[in-house]
Amino acid sequence: MRKAAVFTILVMCGSLAIADMRITEWMYGGENGEFVEFTNTGAAAVDMTGWSYDDDSRLPGGFDLSEFGLVMPGQSVIITESAAEDFRTAWGLSASVKILGEYSNNLGRNDEINLFDPLENLVDRLTYGDQDIPGSIRTNGASGNIPAGSLGLNDAMAAALSALGDGYGSWTSAGGDIANPGAYIPEPATLALLAAGAGLIRKRRRQ
Repeated sequence: MRKAAVFTILVMCGSLAIADMRITEWMYGGENGEFVEFTNTGAAAVDMTGWSYDDDSRLPGGFDLSEFGLVMPGQSVIITESAAEDFRTAWGLSASVKILGEYSNNLGRNDEINLFDPLENLVDRLTYGDQDIPGSIRTNGASGNIPAGSLGLNDAMAAALSALGDGYGSWTSAGGDIANPGAYIPEPATLALLAAGAGLIRKRRRQ
């Protein structure tokens, strides 16, 4: 199922229509550099002028995300410690994927990802770390994916570690890291549930 179709279903079902920008994937260490993926899970485009990212310092303005500009519904964008074009090449990403590189507030094994809007309001936070949160995943060389039902809940225990052939469409970078940067796909169980919900909506409309 194409990503655009997935988010059409999400909006139709009303589950994520007002969620807007969310943390959807992260990797704190890897051969081709750590990264964080944000996805517009809402029904309208988001202008990221004035938005920012920070780690556990929790300071708005830490890393400016303004260059992302307008992010369309269902679109994912990436920040990375690597040079943007080096990251793009390592993962084979097309020119259409927006990437901002070389941020200095790097992530550690136990850390936080904080997303702020232009008014310095906290929009989303992910507190993670397999040492501080026993039983959660360690995203060194493989990314963590946030299931659709856990977006915006700051629940590291719900995150799934990327693996080849998984439901998130993960693949291997030039350096051997495993992830799926640039395209958020909810896990198969959620897709089935959303598709069923969309079917009910269409049925009701016909009656």
